[in-house]
Amino acid sequence: MLTRLRSVPLHLRMLAGFLLGLGAGLIVHMTSGPDAGWVVAVTNYVTQPVGQIFLRLLFMLVLPLLFSALVVGISEMGDLGALGRTGWRTLLFTVALSTVAVVLGLVLVNLLRPGDGVDPALAQRLLDEASGGAKAILERAPKSLEGPAAIVGIVPSNVFSAAADNAILPVMFFALMFGVGVVLLQNRSPAVTTLKSAIEGLFEVSMILISLVIQLAPIAIACLLFNLAALFGWELLVRLSAYVGVVLLALGIHQVVVYSVAVAMFGGMSPVAFFRNSQEAILVAFATASSNATLPTALRVAEDRLHLPPRIARFVLTVGATANQNGTALFEGVTVLFLAQFFGVELSIGQQLVVMLVCILGGIGTAGVPAGSLPVVAMILGMVGVPPEGIGLILGVDRFLDMCRTALNVTGDLAVAVMVSRPERAALELESKESPKPTR
Repeated sequence: MLTRLRSVPLHLRMLAGFLLGLGAGLIVHMTSGPDAGWVVAVTNYVTQPVGQIFLRLLFMLVLPLLFSALVVGISEMGDLGALGRTGWRTLLFTVALSTVAVVLGLVLVNLLRPGDGVDPALAQRLLDEASGGAKAILERAPKSLEGPAAIVGIVPSNVFSAAADNAILPVMFFALMFGVGVVLLQNRSPAVTTLKSAIEGLFEVSMILISLVIQLAPIAIACLLFNLAALFGWELLVRLSAYVGVVLLALGIHQVVVYSVAVAMFGGMSPVAFFRNSQEAILVAFATASSNATLPTALRVAEDRLHLPPRIARFVLTVGATANQNGTALFEGVTVLFLAQFFGVELSIGQQLVVMLVCILGGIGTAGVPAGSLPVVAMILGMVGVPPEGIGLILGVDRFLDMCRTALNVTGDLAVAVMVSRPERAALELESKESPKPTR
């Protein structure tokens, strides 16, 4: 029986857990109600502890995963001094497109407000109940994310203390600086090369542990959704549908509008030609929900279909599989603000700017595999005082959204490759025009 169950794809098991938890919770909401004695016993002794264990496992792994992924992503930029304009242009376009993606998502979620409309009393009740398993994390979250103190606080005086307090921004800043140091020294010092290999090993270990934890997601989803549906009823389903609509709208605008403008203005390529020649890689990304799994196809498309210089295409796409996650950054921003709206947690402009910054950095430090963004989302929720338990609300639909945002990620990698390679392509075209034609 267990063997047959394991043979079922994880996303189908997650969907089954989502439907089971949602259905059971709705039945309880319509019949017994969340305050019935047996329901309180089940939530207190079964569903809530199981959900908390899952969330704690994610929290346990998120800092080593983010640190190692950020360092590896930055170090894969190569020797920036040797690469010169290629490395810096890649970094510039990556950060610029990620920033546009997050800003677009935050603007839409603030305008359309998909999380509004929930009974404030019910939301406050869940906020109070949610402080159990995640209380320690939420208590150590930054009390203020605004003003000069917040900017100064990004630079850690003691990175180990920051890590112990789950202060994600200072740890990410240290990881970025550490990655830059590795880039500057990796070709000059054997010790640094060994250190980089060790950090890559930490990244691989974190990845395998995350994949093991994600195997528990179907059970955790069922438990978390049961608690939410029993309390909120059908209102939960309405808000979830609005959330999915906003995410898809933001992803669609970024895919069609932002990439078209970027490719035309900075890449010197027709958007129609770009999307027509990139469609194979986009479809593979959508089907696999993994930037890493799509990398071989993306490399072939870049060289054979888009006719990009192989040296630049290989560099940009290899780095982009880890460090250029526009869709993931957009998804994380929309999800955090949606759940904040759902639970009635008002985030100021300053707090939203910090969320934006973390999402941009998280786009660099998010694993290019299915469900790789879930630990980052859980940690950001804890930062801004939103119950991490709310992540159960979106886990059931995450597979489909993961497929969509991965397609956006891979399209972004190809778009950056087109923009970075523009000077080389222009030089090759000029050279071909100036070269004398063979005489007959």
